[in-house]
Amino acid sequence: MTASRLAALAAIAVVAVVAVLLLKGSGQHEYTLVFQSAGQLVKDNDVQIGGRRIGRVAAIKLDDRNLAEVRIQVDEPYAPLHLGTTATIRSGSLSGVANRYIALAPGPNNAPKLDDGQTLGLDRTTTSVDLDQLFDTLDPKTRASLQKVIKGSATQYRGKGAQANEALKYFNPTLSTTSRLVNELDRDQQSLQDFIIYTARATTALAERRGDLTNLVTNANTTSGAIASESASLNRALKALPATLRRGNSTFVDLRSTLDDLDQLVNASKPVAPRLAPFFKQLRPLITDARPTIRDLSSLISRPGAGNDLIDLLNQQPRLTQVATPTFQHTIKGLQQGTPVLQFIRPYAPDLIGWFRDFGQSTANYDANGHFARISPIVNAFQFTDNPAGGTLTPLKPSERQVGLQSGKVRRCPGGATQVAADGSNPYAPAGSDCDPTLVPPGP
Repeated sequence: MTASRLAALAAIAVVAVVAVLLLKGSGQHEYTLVFQSAGQLVKDNDVQIGGRRIGRVAAIKLDDRNLAEVRIQVDEPYAPLHLGTTATIRSGSLSGVANRYIALAPGPNNAPKLDDGQTLGLDRTTTSVDLDQLFDTLDPKTRASLQKVIKGSATQYRGKGAQANEALKYFNPTLSTTSRLVNELDRDQQSLQDFIIYTARATTALAERRGDLTNLVTNANTTSGAIASESASLNRALKALPATLRRGNSTFVDLRSTLDDLDQLVNASKPVAPRLAPFFKQLRPLITDARPTIRDLSSLISRPGAGNDLIDLLNQQPRLTQVATPTFQHTIKGLQQGTPVLQFIRPYAPDLIGWFRDFGQSTANYDANGHFARISPIVNAFQFTDNPAGGTLTPLKPSERQVGLQSGKVRRCPGGATQVAADGSNPYAPAGSDCDPTLVPPGP
């Protein structure tokens, strides 16, 4: 074979390879995306990642649930996609109709790859919202208010065309700068989407607490008004603030040495600190139960009104002290003078109590005329003889019954009119007395 034939065959082989590559194209992978609606997508719309076309829309159809199944083709090296990929239908501008495209947010590269033909469900796709759908959500009152805003804008710009045209000179730089800003924001679509979602959640949470937010704004307005009404005081406070800060600086400097000394206390408290947790745990029920008491105590100490709490009572104490001081002095003097009398009467307390007790029993009988007392004087008619069997009463002869009444022969001690107490406190024999402590009534 000649060299010319070899060159011809090599040329034919190169042409064949180029033709195969051109006819076959680059490698593509197909996936099916399920949306709530096709969102005005048409065949051959772009599939983009980060604003760059990486595929196209191959087909659109409805499934049995009336959901849009969009089959896309993704070119290599952007395919195969990975698990975690999400898809969103977006529009190039608000003025177009069929200028929609699908923006993909690829999953992480370390996630499993998606097989060709795999379907991404509604949990991984987002349908675009058209402007007319937004307007459909507005009620008649809101639409009327929006019309007023538009008419007001027309009134605002009436007669100011020259100024508006002058402002338009800066509109183009603003758009170009905004375009670069949007491109930077759109570079990481997942982060931007998360930011929008979290912002929407925060806005929703604020909307749910709009009553509290309104109260916050109202209270803030009231607070600002109160601060403004005290502008003179605030001015004086601001003038005194530098000196206060200088003194505070000196205080903080001295505080350093105090903290060094406090470290010793902290180190000494460390062994005891773990024991405080069980103590506080047991103290918590006591504090919980003490809340009503503390609340009542607070009302007792301080209550709106005059003369109805302890503070008012303490305020009146100086006057009460002036009036009561002479009274207490006379009372102390009276107690001091009455102490000897009480000391003399004290031993006769059992006799006095016994008289009240027995007198009440003697007058307990009553008839149609009322209460009456039976009095039967018995003068030493019996003698009590103690023996192991329990003691007996022996009748005395009439000649022996007057012995106890004869002067100088019987002297009872104080408290001898009743039985002896278990603690031996009666009868009481004063020092130097000749009374007989054995003369007591019989019985326990």
